[in-house]
Amino acid sequence: MTGPTATGGVAGTAAKETLEDYTLRFAPRSYRKWSSGVVAVSALGGIAYLADFSIGANIGISYGTTNALWGILVFAVVIIATGFPLAFYAARYNLDLDLITRGSGFGYYGSVVTNVVFATFTFIFFALEGSIMAQGLQLGLNIPLWLGYALSTLVIFPLVVYGMSLLSKLQLWTTPLWLVLMVLPFAYLLISHPESVSSFFAYRGQNGQGAPSLGSVMLAAGVCLSLIAQIAEQIDYLRFMPPKTPENSRRWWAATILAGPGWVIFGAAKQVVGLFLAVYIIANVADGATVANEPVHQFLEIYQDIMPPWAALTLAVILVVLSQVKINVTNAYSGSLAWTNSYTRVTKHYPGRLVFLGVNLLIALVLMEANMFEFLNTILGFYANCGMAWVVVVASDIAINKYLLKISPKKPEFRRGMLYAFNPVGFGSMLIAAGVSVVAFFGGLGSGIQPFSPLVAIGLGLVLPPIIALATKGKYYLRRTDDGIDLPMYDEHGNPSGHVLRCHVCRQEFERPDMVACGTHDAQVCSLCLSTDKVSDHVLPPLSG
Repeated sequence: MTGPTATGGVAGTAAKETLEDYTLRFAPRSYRKWSSGVVAVSALGGIAYLADFSIGANIGISYGTTNALWGILVFAVVIIATGFPLAFYAARYNLDLDLITRGSGFGYYGSVVTNVVFATFTFIFFALEGSIMAQGLQLGLNIPLWLGYALSTLVIFPLVVYGMSLLSKLQLWTTPLWLVLMVLPFAYLLISHPESVSSFFAYRGQNGQGAPSLGSVMLAAGVCLSLIAQIAEQIDYLRFMPPKTPENSRRWWAATILAGPGWVIFGAAKQVVGLFLAVYIIANVADGATVANEPVHQFLEIYQDIMPPWAALTLAVILVVLSQVKINVTNAYSGSLAWTNSYTRVTKHYPGRLVFLGVNLLIALVLMEANMFEFLNTILGFYANCGMAWVVVVASDIAINKYLLKISPKKPEFRRGMLYAFNPVGFGSMLIAAGVSVVAFFGGLGSGIQPFSPLVAIGLGLVLPPIIALATKGKYYLRRTDDGIDLPMYDEHGNPSGHVLRCHVCRQEFERPDMVACGTHDAQVCSLCLSTDKVSDHVLPPLSG
């Protein structure tokens, strides 16, 4: 953003966009100064969480190695298939997943429900990861859990204030050390204890009943698929990708694929390693079964085989703290974007991202301090069905309705006045897919269907968008097809235009994709001022054709 600082109200807040990191709008090329590689490393740094190790251990202990590995494979295939169209759209058009969702079948207000789903993901997993960090602080420094919860929350706030500018540096410089600390125990076991590999594949679960079973595979996959909304956090980085040109095309595609759907390669690998470490600890450590699913102890036990106890404990604590900081800055950042988007559209008031950064952290801290995790397995199972329905519906609209059937507008649209309030294609599809799969998850469709609730969410989310789009003839996608500005939206390479226009409401300058003609003046208005227009003075009237 260029131009002088505005004063007062929305304009004053909008003038701080580098601090706010373009919360509610298209990310302009003037701000996107990072290379494809830096964006990719920053995005992948956000998947440093240790919950994957715990998830892998838990599903293996419950269902045995064979079922767990097949469940992880199902999880990876679903993530790659659904994540690719979303990641491409975000990197190509520089929008976060909420803005993409608006124009991909949900409508201007319809995507508010998906924002709430995503915001819930961020504070639940922030609380889970913060708890793991608190366990590490208690183990290494004897800090009480209640204080560890508070410290693991408070340390995140200053790191997230400056958005992508600081996060890119944090993720870039901490990733090499994190990789070494994480890979070391696994490599040590493979080299020094090769027999652990055969023990791993032979493991049949805690009760010894982990025979291969499709139902067990799908139950394991369902737990893993609670992470499906991680693609939205990857997109919060990918929206800052540089313009795609013939010169950088190969690097651009590599970064988009690796940092988009490619996150699951690392996530699935961590789940497998987590199970591998758990099986080794169960077999070789006294009372190992009681701590085998806790990442702190997984790494501590292996480090102690390699080095003196004091060094092992130090490295285990460093790994836990480093991992949790890396992921929770992303959870906090993405959650603040999601809450701000929802609140601004509903109330027409923009309080700034930092307000909801505090809200998100507070909710996570309350969850940790209240020790509500005994209920989280059910909450995550419920959440997974809603998250899958949302992500699959958007992916279906992009891949099938936009590119195959060509019934949905191929170019994204997110601006108020250009979209209908609600579009039954995505909004209706998600409600049906999530509702039916949640009923199945709780046994409402019978015990035989219950383990397959993820397939219900995925199947309905995939087929309903094209069915409803064809039935409605796509007429609820665009309220207008002309935004009233006689300038091209895209450059010669198909990238969003960098042409700058002035908003006559906040007096700031923004790039072409963020602007719309004003409904009552011979001027242009930016998307944020449109979002906060309580009396619709500036919103263009309906127009078709």
